Amino acid sequence: MPQETTTRTARLEARITREALAVVRRAAEIQGRSVSDFVVAAAQEVALKTVTEVEVIRLSREAQEKFMTLLLHPPAPAAALKEAFERRRKLIVK
Repeated sequence: MPQETTTRTARLEARITREALAVVRRAAEIQGRSVSDFVVAAAQEVALKTVTEVEVIRLSREAQEKFMTLLLHPPAPAAALKEAFERRRKLIVK
């Protein structure tokens, strides 16, 4: 698989303890990466996981089926919703 070539222009700095650096160096060595590559990959992996946890909604099978049923067969609008739309129609003149 060809390796992508990307230009790295942004810089990230962090101060860590010597013990933490030793663990990071060892882990990078085990994976055959530079410390910089290891840290960037690890940070990116955790960042993507964090973003996914917030942006992706996970539903149980039962909830998925209920959601799809409601999308395909929505309930009739309640009286309060009809009244709200009527008030909005009167307030907003096109």
